[in-house]
Amino acid sequence: MANKRDYYEVLGVGKSASDEELKKAYRKLARQYHPDVNKEADAEEKFKEVKEAYDVLSDDSKRSTYDRFGHVDPNQGMGGAGGADFGGGFGDIFDMFFGGGGGRRDPNAPQRGNDLQYTMTIEFKEAVFGKETEISIPRTESCDPCHGSGAKPGTQPETCSVCHGSGQQEVVANTPFGRMVNRRACSNCSGSGKVIRERCSSCHGAGQVKKQRKIKVSIPAGVDEGSQIRISGEGEGGLRGGPAGDLYIVLRVKEHEFFEREGDDIYCEVPLTFTQAALGDEIEIPTLTEKVKLKIPAGTQTGTYFRLKGKGVPRLRGYGQGDQHVKVTVVTPTKLSEEQKALLRQFSGVNGVTQVEQSDHHESIFDKMKKAFRGD
Repeated sequence: MANKRDYYEVLGVGKSASDEELKKAYRKLARQYHPDVNKEADAEEKFKEVKEAYDVLSDDSKRSTYDRFGHVDPNQGMGGAGGADFGGGFGDIFDMFFGGGGGRRDPNAPQRGNDLQYTMTIEFKEAVFGKETEISIPRTESCDPCHGSGAKPGTQPETCSVCHGSGQQEVVANTPFGRMVNRRACSNCSGSGKVIRERCSSCHGAGQVKKQRKIKVSIPAGVDEGSQIRISGEGEGGLRGGPAGDLYIVLRVKEHEFFEREGDDIYCEVPLTFTQAALGDEIEIPTLTEKVKLKIPAGTQTGTYFRLKGKGVPRLRGYGQGDQHVKVTVVTPTKLSEEQKALLRQFSGVNGVTQVEQSDHHESIFDKMKKAFRGD
C-alpha cells in the first residue's frame, strides 16, 4: 500500500474538489490513458489507477474513510507498523484469548462469486439515445459434470480427517497471560474442511470452469464517459451453491466530429458569412435528431452563442433533455478578385466589409457541418 499515490494527486484535484470537478478530471484522464487509445506500455496501469481513485472519491462514504485513514490494506488486520500480527483478524483474536468457540465461519458454507468489470466502447449518439446490444465475456461458472463439488462424478468430497470439517487447526501456547489457542487454516485441506480423493476431470477439483458467456446489455439513453451499468448475477459463479457476483460495464464514449458534450448539453460551432452576420439571416442547424431553423440577428459578432432549448441529451436520472448551444464564427474572405477588393475598399469608407468567398481556414467547419446534416 505504501507505493500507492494519493488519490487526489492521481486525479490532479484538490481535497475540496466538488463532484463535478472530480468527474471532469476523471473523464479527461480516462480518455488520455484508455488502452484503446493510448498504446504506451504503462497506459493500462495508469487507467486503472485513475479509475480506482475516481471510484473512491466519487463515493461519499469511501471518500470520507479515505480522507480520515488514507490507503488501508484490508488484509493488514492489526499487523504492520509495529502491531502484533494476529493472522486471521478479529475472529482469531477472540479465539486466542477466549479459547475459540462459536462464531467461526463455516468453510463449507456457500460463497458469493466475485464481481466482474467489462469496458465497452460506444458511439457518441449511442450514448445519447441508448442501445440494445450483446457482449461476450469469459467468466467462471459451476462445473456441470460434478455440480460444483470438484469430485469425480459419482463420488463426493470427504470430511478432512485432520480438522474434522472445521477447516482450522488449533495451536495451543502457554503464556504469562494463560493458555492461548490460535486457529489457523488446516494444512491438510487448505481450510476447506473437505478432501477430494478423486478429482473431476473437467474442473480438476476446482468445482468451477471458465466459459464464454453471451449477455444482453441495455444501455439507457443519456449515459456518458465513465458511466457504469450493473447487471446483477452476471459476474463470477459462486462456490458451493453460493450466488454469482455482479457484472459492471464501464462505458467509454467516442468523440463526435461536430458535436461536443458537457453533461446534458450539446455544443457545436457553425460558420457565418460576413454578409449573414452583418445583415442577419435564417440558417439551418443540425441537431442530434433533426435540422432546425436558427434566426441570426443583424450585427451578430463572431463567438456569439445561441441556445436551442431541449435539443441536448436526455437526462439519465430525471425528465426532459439538456440544451444545444450553437457558437457562430464569422468567416473572413481570403480569395478576392481585384474588382471585389475595390468594392471592399469602397465599402470600408462607410465602415463596412463584404464577403465573397469562404476562407480556406474554415473549410473544415463547413465539412463537419455537412457531415452532421447527413447524420454522420
